Amino acid sequence: MSGTTVLTEKWPVLSRHEQAAAWLTVWTDLGRAPRTIDAYGRGLAEYLLMCEREDVDPVSANRAHVAVYVRELTTRPHRRGANVISIDSGAGLANATIQQRLVPVRLFYDFLMEEGLRESNPVGRGRYTPGRRNGGQQRGLVPRLTKLPWIPSEQQWLRILEVARREPVRNRVMLALAYDAALRREELCSLRTDDVDPAHRTLRIRAETTKNRLERVVPYSASTGVLLSAYLAHRGTISRARGSLFLSESRRNHAQPLSLWTWSKVVRKIALTSEVERFSTHTTRHLCLTDLARMGWEVHAIAAFAGHRHTDSTLQYIHLSGRELADKLARGMEHMHAWRIQALTKDGAAGEESR
Repeated sequence: MSGTTVLTEKWPVLSRHEQAAAWLTVWTDLGRAPRTIDAYGRGLAEYLLMCEREDVDPVSANRAHVAVYVRELTTRPHRRGANVISIDSGAGLANATIQQRLVPVRLFYDFLMEEGLRESNPVGRGRYTPGRRNGGQQRGLVPRLTKLPWIPSEQQWLRILEVARREPVRNRVMLALAYDAALRREELCSLRTDDVDPAHRTLRIRAETTKNRLERVVPYSASTGVLLSAYLAHRGTISRARGSLFLSESRRNHAQPLSLWTWSKVVRKIALTSEVERFSTHTTRHLCLTDLARMGWEVHAIAAFAGHRHTDSTLQYIHLSGRELADKLARGMEHMHAWRIQALTKDGAAGEESR
């Protein structure tokens, strides 16, 4: 069964629009990751459902129709409640989620233009256009808000650790590796037994498991190594077969590779129990990279460690750590402090002479 067939069964609206199914088939044939295809299918399906409600042919839809879709996204109740931490409105989807929902719609109209079915893209994109006023910058359909990653305070982190200590050894070593090596969720869950080099305490993060398809080798600490050894001994009681490092221990999927969703549930349980609800599978990565910035690592070194193709993504951790601002403030205060003391000394000397 092809990926497109699975998506049309999941969202029947896709099969009702010939061009939508054709567009998804192209992306599937190009070898895009299944999760990417799934995200594209979901986003386009939501847009097509809006078109059907508004009695609009998506092939001939204009910017006003896309604006109706954006309005729905910005006012839609969030599944975790109305008081969602996103845009300051307290309602609707987060800005980043809205941007993600618009990507497949934009790409769909790019496809229609290539097929000669449209002359323009009603979604558009923010880009540099020579000759335009204001430096040639064209605004995107929805303003993009760039927010710094969230990391827990020291007190919150201690609460998380207190709860995590009571977890099985598999979950504890996964948390330790996620922090030590700044691993994304998929990178962590996709680790295989032959990706681990205990002699040098390193992990090989295979290109096909990474976001940017960049393979890298990352170290882990001696403490994590001790925990990993304990887990490997435990894993041997579940399965001695080589393959996925982390295995499920449930009755239904016993000895099968641990899924992304199971790991997400584990982390969510820790977040709720510790009463740090913003803690997620990505928090350990954010915290590790911020700590590296705090320790004075150069931006290029952090980028290589994190597997960032460009340093733009890495800079947010430099900003979050406040390292450069703190250094500038320290230098400025040192100069100001010396000047004030010098002024006080001169005043004192002048006072002594006048007596």
